Amino acid sequence: MKTMAWLVVVAAACAMVGCKFGLKYSVGGTVTGLSGTGLVLQNNLRNDLRVNSNGAFSFSEGLSNRDAYSVTVKTQPSNPSQTCTVKNGSGNIDQADVTNVIVSCVLPGRYAYVANELSNTVSAYSINSVSGALLSVGGSPFAAGGTAPVALVVEPSGKFLYVANQGSNEVVVYSINAATGALVSTGLPIVTGLSPQALCIDPTDTYLYVANIASNNVSAFAINSSTGRLTEVLNSPFLVGTQPTSLKIDPSGKFLYVTNFGSNTVAVLAINSATGTVSPIAGSPFGAGAGPVSIAIDPAGTFAYVANETGATISAYSINSSTGALTAATGSPISTGSSPESLSVDPAGRHVYAANVTSQNQVMVYSITPSSGALTANSPVAAGIVPLSLALDPSGHFVYVANDRSNTISVYAVNAASGALTEISHSPFAAGNAPRSIVID
Repeated sequence: MKTMAWLVVVAAACAMVGCKFGLKYSVGGTVTGLSGTGLVLQNNLRNDLRVNSNGAFSFSEGLSNRDAYSVTVKTQPSNPSQTCTVKNGSGNIDQADVTNVIVSCVLPGRYAYVANELSNTVSAYSINSVSGALLSVGGSPFAAGGTAPVALVVEPSGKFLYVANQGSNEVVVYSINAATGALVSTGLPIVTGLSPQALCIDPTDTYLYVANIASNNVSAFAINSSTGRLTEVLNSPFLVGTQPTSLKIDPSGKFLYVTNFGSNTVAVLAINSATGTVSPIAGSPFGAGAGPVSIAIDPAGTFAYVANETGATISAYSINSSTGALTAATGSPISTGSSPESLSVDPAGRHVYAANVTSQNQVMVYSITPSSGALTANSPVAAGIVPLSLALDPSGHFVYVANDRSNTISVYAVNAASGALTEISHSPFAAGNAPRSIVID
């Protein structure tokens, strides 16, 4: 009788917490961006799964409660060659199936675009997918359609390029020729606030945001998916801090992060997905170092990093996924030795690349501590004179750096294991006068 009573108690408890007697829990998630063939995923270095299309996946071998799981890419896709990375790929079973593993696949970068501030042009290059080398596109450089182009962004579908002309307070929209990379203006420029400094587009390709450094606000526009044209959203522009210099949206598309150079803060704004309007979250703005000029967020939306130009430091934060709030990491900020100008996180979320740190005219690789987001410096490499903008190609194989004072683009191959950089043959490549910003399509 005591045994029977005990079993009744255990059964009741399991009914409350969801036990599975004699059953296993599955591990799976979603694949996005897959266009090649031959992708093979692996769990715990033994259970292989060949994936042929985008959508949900699940490994055949179930796991018991508290068992560890670790999802990795065993074989990358080919035809065309792609790089797939895993997010939320490890942990322990906790009385439920695992369904939130995300495998994101990207093609290598096709084209690079550079805003040349003093020559009022945009340089366009095709990218050699094997070597990373740049080859000028026919017709390049293209007229910027205004004065002092300082920022640009390619929308997620790769059909349109947006260029911010700081001197003429406008954004120019170009269509991208998918076969050649050439640019064609789509019409009249769009008026922004004073001195537009930075651009970003939300992950759903619905809204464009512009940081206006001289009017201390952010302009917001809805994007026409067919034409690329912009329509300003209701109540735009939105006030932020003093001298907003850079923008970044978290991978979920819920929050907009704005560095304010003059007030040494990071504003965090909640995005209304239905309207594109933004509003400050509780606790915003959050403190940064002196002169924050650039922000990067890791692909999982777990950590944020801010380059503090005046303070010669990098601030590291953890991100609250529910509220968007920032919490400074232990040991943050870290000293960089000189004024950091631009930051980027690799697609796997393992390294931060920083332009103009350790000493002037260098690029540094920092390793990210997965548990805390803290940074550990590795060996720097030489760049051109005043490297102002840094971008990685979508596959994470190459790093591109715009050198403002030497009018060049430096290109580096990335060591897949260590993240270390090696300058490629024939680098640096010629750009226009004062290349201020670079993006990869």
